[in-house]
Amino acid sequence: MTRACPQATELGSAVICHRFGRFGDLPPKQGRVQRGGAGRWTLFLRSTATRRLQKARTSPRNPTPVAACAILLVWISGTFGEEQKFAAPARLDRANLLIYRDAKGQVRPVKSKADWQKRRVEIVGGMTEIMGPLPAKTRRNPPEMRVEEETDCGSYVRRFLTYEAEPGSRVPAYLLIPKEALRGKKKFPAVLALHSTDMQFGHRVLVEQVNNNYRAYANELAERGFIVLAPAYPVMANYQPDLKALGYESGTMKAIWDNIRGLDLLDSLPYVKRGQFGALGHSLGGHNAIYTAVFDQRIKVIVSSCGFDSFLDYYGGAPGNWQPERGWCQTRYMPGLAEYRGRLEQIPFDFHELIGALAPRPVYINAPLGDSNFQWRSVDGIVQSAAAVYRLHRAEQHLTVAHPDCGHDFPEAQRERAYRLLERELR
Repeated sequence: MTRACPQATELGSAVICHRFGRFGDLPPKQGRVQRGGAGRWTLFLRSTATRRLQKARTSPRNPTPVAACAILLVWISGTFGEEQKFAAPARLDRANLLIYRDAKGQVRPVKSKADWQKRRVEIVGGMTEIMGPLPAKTRRNPPEMRVEEETDCGSYVRRFLTYEAEPGSRVPAYLLIPKEALRGKKKFPAVLALHSTDMQFGHRVLVEQVNNNYRAYANELAERGFIVLAPAYPVMANYQPDLKALGYESGTMKAIWDNIRGLDLLDSLPYVKRGQFGALGHSLGGHNAIYTAVFDQRIKVIVSSCGFDSFLDYYGGAPGNWQPERGWCQTRYMPGLAEYRGRLEQIPFDFHELIGALAPRPVYINAPLGDSNFQWRSVDGIVQSAAAVYRLHRAEQHLTVAHPDCGHDFPEAQRERAYRLLERELR
């Protein structure tokens, strides 16, 4: 048998190259081997990695030609049938975070923080397999801001602005600044406030009471002395970036990148405490805060209200919610998840792992008993799994969950508790 590529994975008697240009190592999910004639076999990969290879040839983010490793000819001794299927190693147990895969692919128990980091790398890899890759640092130009409008709100000013996330894309956002921060030399803590799903008003729901179902918590944070950045979510209301033209595979990854660039903007402001931020969101904003914090360690405190349950439990796992442009599978979220309809257990990441990946940072979760979107019992199972990682870091007290008796809401008592946590950790 001949090894066709120095970066290869051996499955049985087949050797599979899975290094796809600048995307790095992407282990195939599933494939098939078919007879290619004269003792040779052609391996076709049916996976996200194959699609990325195809996109990479024309993607604006990957102008460099990519080596054609998707179709690999290998010599196989012995005889197969006309077609034989195989699968990559099964994903690790989402509920058991204290196991990891070593360099040889063997499952081992997590006994140290270093072991946990190996599991965390695999979790992030699962995220990018579905969301698409995080943009390269070459797209991270110095932040540039244009203020369009300023409003005096009493104890603070509110600026409507846009900032450059990357060439060809500017993000609309509100920046709320306590007047005391503008008058003196003192540095103030800053919070990334992320809004709920609202196709009409978008991020306006954070600064105006335009929707009775959502709370204007950006205003409340500013009144408590925080600098607040409230960016718009992509492909919603007044913010409609062309995801495909920009090279994104999901609206989720575009939102993550926009948020990271928003933190870059906050870091550049003279009145902001640099490098230590909070992230707070409800519903859409609740999981958006978690995703962003997994990728950016500058977020030191995370508040997620009504933001998640396990993918396995989402609306009872009803298949209708896992079709293209439904539920999590919409373009503005993660369309790649539609491929997992009928096999949700194979999705390569889940919130058990994402909450664990935030350790040891403080996380406060609001999971109401009557939330019709996300089940509180599922949230409790997730928290129970993630608590093992917090115990590993001796920070179990940093992971808390509340269950108010209400529907899909962020009640005043829970907001107050979240604000006190932000004050304690950031001031």
